[in-house]
Amino acid sequence: MAGHGTHTLSTAGGSPVTGASVLGYGNGTAKGGSPRARVAAYKVCWPAVDGSGGGCFDADILASFEAAIKDGVDVLSVSLGGATFDYMGDGIALGAFHAISHGISVVTSAGNDGPSPGSVTNVAPWLITVGASTMDREFPSFVLFGGNRLEGQSLSTAFLPKNKLFPFIRSLDAAAANSSRSEADLCLMGSLDPKKVKGKIVVCIRGGNARVEKGEAVRLAGGEGMILANDPTTGDETIADAHVLPATHITYSDGLKLLSYLNSTKSPQGSLTHPFTNLGSKPAPFMAAFSSQGPNSLTPEILKPDVTAPGVSVIAAYTNASSPTGLDFDKRRIPFNSDSGTSMSCPHVAGVVGLLRAVHRKWSPAAIKSAIMTTAMLSDNTGEPIKNASLAAGDPFVFGSGHIWPNQAVDPGLVYDLSATDYLNFLCGLGYTSAQVSTFSPYKCPQDPPSPLDLNYPSITVPNLDGKVTVTRKLKNVGAAGSYRASVQSPSGVTVAVKPEVLAFGKVGEEKQFQVSISETKRHRLPRDTYVFGSLVWSDGRHHVRSPITVKAKL
Repeated sequence: MAGHGTHTLSTAGGSPVTGASVLGYGNGTAKGGSPRARVAAYKVCWPAVDGSGGGCFDADILASFEAAIKDGVDVLSVSLGGATFDYMGDGIALGAFHAISHGISVVTSAGNDGPSPGSVTNVAPWLITVGASTMDREFPSFVLFGGNRLEGQSLSTAFLPKNKLFPFIRSLDAAAANSSRSEADLCLMGSLDPKKVKGKIVVCIRGGNARVEKGEAVRLAGGEGMILANDPTTGDETIADAHVLPATHITYSDGLKLLSYLNSTKSPQGSLTHPFTNLGSKPAPFMAAFSSQGPNSLTPEILKPDVTAPGVSVIAAYTNASSPTGLDFDKRRIPFNSDSGTSMSCPHVAGVVGLLRAVHRKWSPAAIKSAIMTTAMLSDNTGEPIKNASLAAGDPFVFGSGHIWPNQAVDPGLVYDLSATDYLNFLCGLGYTSAQVSTFSPYKCPQDPPSPLDLNYPSITVPNLDGKVTVTRKLKNVGAAGSYRASVQSPSGVTVAVKPEVLAFGKVGEEKQFQVSISETKRHRLPRDTYVFGSLVWSDGRHHVRSPITVKAKL
């Protein structure tokens, strides 16, 4: 009843709808990634009863996978996740394996526990795991004070009068008698003193409770408006919310400027401008702070997330059974809503998978995944490398292979293909017994299973380099006949050699194997506790089949 499923399903496969907007913002034609696709929904999450028992249980998740297989779907969009479990106890990994065994691609969320390293979830190699990044559409609302103009984001329909200034106060300076300053700093419900807040614009710090709930705390205390400032962990990521009072959300760096003004001014005052829709904002995309990051805590030989896609302030269809904020005090109902999370980026990729399946009916789930990964973008709309939420340089643990580029994925030239048997051998190579692997499918492990490093994955990760290692990969031609030459950007302190350096393909479906040797350079020792990044690109002059290379030396 929360609108999550409606929002994600319409993002993946919604039909075109003209005049879609959120409270008048972002007006235009909304459509899913695979418009006019036939869609099916499987309910696996349930609300709590009497305060307990709610959640998404493996029994329901597994039942939904089996139902989808029976129904003959082509792609599953799974905007679910939690703590990373052993593969044998992971309902999503188990169910997804059965799906890919039937030719069904499974796309999942990377999680919303960023920017902590190693927080990524849904790490099985047969899943397409998606991080979240911004898009070039924003909803600016500016903070005006002392000759300054700070850009924030908002979807508030409550406005302050123009040409009128209001007193500013930091929320921690307005703590109620029964609340701590730290509680007031976060604008927790009931933490603010109405005598100190009434008639003022209150500056609250992000974290601890829902963003819109902070505004409700300010409104109930008699405040005229709210400025939500990021903390260091959320950096420059701002989100447009349907606030219940005039409000805007500013970056950490701008928050420091504002707080400096408050601390240095006897009677600080200012105002907030009305939000509006702005297209073509720069830089975009950059990574959302909440997007969970690598390395893969369960199988570090597999880079996760795989790619990133739009997951901030995404407009899609919504339920009338819940408010746009999902908070009990919010009684508004709207047909479209803006939401953020890797739950929102996941169906973007699922929609792309649907399009690829329509064009390439015989491609395996692994081939489709490879096409999306090896054609992904690494640059934003300013031509600079994609950045993290603090606008510092990102890396593959943040965005995987890069930001999806659907038009390029239709014609990747070459793909790294895999079968269900390859994934079973991967599990055998991790040390699982035949009995354990048979949890996925009846199987007897080979006497000498392949190394996890040799799984034919579209990225290369060596988490424990001890001098030198050689990994094997195989490429399948899905385009015209031609020759591809390898080019390498070696990670710092690492030497990478590819053999052979040229692969010649004479027909569609032909496969060629190659080896990549990775070794520490003799001139300077690789740091023992730090990953370094590079890339391998195979190109025929028109196609550029790119794989990130991620290396850390053995401790």
